[in-house]
Amino acid sequence: MFATNVGGIDRILRIVIGAALLVWFFVDQGTGFWHYAKLIGIVPLLTGLMSTCPLYSILGMSTCPRKA
Repeated sequence: MFATNVGGIDRILRIVIGAALLVWFFVDQGTGFWHYAKLIGIVPLLTGLMSTCPLYSILGMSTCPRKA
């Protein structure tokens, strides 16, 4: 469906950062905008798990190694 355009290190960083933001959201019982802003962690987590980034597709970028 989507072309793979997220490479190894990029993928790991997205998953770790996304998961960390979501864990922080659920552990911290704050309120207000900044508390709910942590839900943005869903985006890097999903793009890391799917190995595809729609923004990279639009910009024509890829962090995947080139195939010979």
